[in-house]
Amino acid sequence: GSSNDSDFEDSLARTLGMEEQQHRIVILGGGESGVGAALLAQKQGAKVFLSDRGQIGENQRVELELDGIDFESRKHTWEKIFAADEVIKSPGIPDTVPLIQQLRDQDVPVIGEIEYAARFTDATLIGITGSNGKTTTAYLVHHLLEAAGKDVALVGNVGFGFARHVAQE
Repeated sequence: GSSNDSDFEDSLARTLGMEEQQHRIVILGGGESGVGAALLAQKQGAKVFLSDRGQIGENQRVELELDGIDFESRKHTWEKIFAADEVIKSPGIPDTVPLIQQLRDQDVPVIGEIEYAARFTDATLIGITGSNGKTTTAYLVHHLLEAAGKDVALVGNVGFGFARHVAQE
């Protein structure tokens, strides 16, 4: 294997249309979970596009620009969204909205930020759900594990998003 062999193989793969396509991830929602998912997806080598029908906050906009992540605010460009290999949606977007229904009808996987981030960590996860007391319970569990000398992080609705934490740690 000289470099000429490698160059020839790369050229042949391109000619035959076999070059590996970059995984295209579209993120719907430009809040903490969306921006965190964008940072993680980019770190994993994906081609990332973030779309928010509402106004993206100034801090999020600056962070996306600094990291060179393609995004749009106050609109959804359906052509770009439907070009996705996978969509990560904000928890605030109901599964019942037409955009999500149409993505699923076209067999585009639509997942949440937590499901996506969980792929890239081997940490033990504790998920706390319910109507009342989640934040208090999360702080209590975090405190108890920390007091027991465990290496723990409190992420999600409290502090930083899970995907952002996985991208940075």
